[in-house]
Amino acid sequence: MRATVVRRTALAASVVSLALLATACGGSDEDAKGDAKTPSAGGGGGGTTKAAVKALTSAELEKVALEQGDVAGHRISRTGPEDIARPGDVTVDKKECEPIGYTFYGVKRGTPVGNAGRKVVQEPKKEDLEDAADALEAGFDVTSSLVTLASYDGDGAEKNLAELRRSAAACATGGFTLSVKGSKQKITKLTEEKVSGGEEALAWTAMLEEEGVEVPFKLVSLRQAGTVATFFSFNLGATGEAEIDFELPSEVIAAQVKKLG
Repeated sequence: MRATVVRRTALAASVVSLALLATACGGSDEDAKGDAKTPSAGGGGGGTTKAAVKALTSAELEKVALEQGDVAGHRISRTGPEDIARPGDVTVDKKECEPIGYTFYGVKRGTPVGNAGRKVVQEPKKEDLEDAADALEAGFDVTSSLVTLASYDGDGAEKNLAELRRSAAACATGGFTLSVKGSKQKITKLTEEKVSGGEEALAWTAMLEEEGVEVPFKLVSLRQAGTVATFFSFNLGATGEAEIDFELPSEVIAAQVKKLG
């Protein structure tokens, strides 16, 4: 078996473990009220200029969240309690990097009124491959995305994206370290990418260093009225020495924006 494949296989468990923590869903309005220890960044106080923006409840967000059949060639399912990263689960070594770091792992920022989450997994390409190593590599070329929706009253959603933009700019080159339930992850670089959707949108490629190997992730956050949609994506085939071109999950983003109206 090729060395590249072996390396990807070794990384798979840690990458999947990381990704499963990266959703900010929550099943009820009670959960959506937030935690007192959560950083007060996306705030739901409702500024005077955006007082008319009414946040959607969790039940309302569930109706506009992606469902199976909304994105061709993808499997979609609801996230569960095991996918939620709590504020106490994640720490960031640099204060200015907390907003972007928390976003990777789905920690709530501010006081969202409602939350919803989905797992979106690209279906493997059906190819007739005789070589076992090639078949294994092709099986890794699958993009998985964790999509979360959070709604805010007033100008809370705008503040959420503004804070995220400032945090990413401050931490783009210096890197920072995340500790997730005692396991440390090093983000070495953030590169801004072009993305469109909603009333405003931000996107980055984040490089995570794991045992000397860099693993790329995609992070997209966009706003439609008072709702912030976040997409955290990874592709196991794009790790290490792979040559797979890992792009933003454009079809998933477009489908979610369409449902948000």
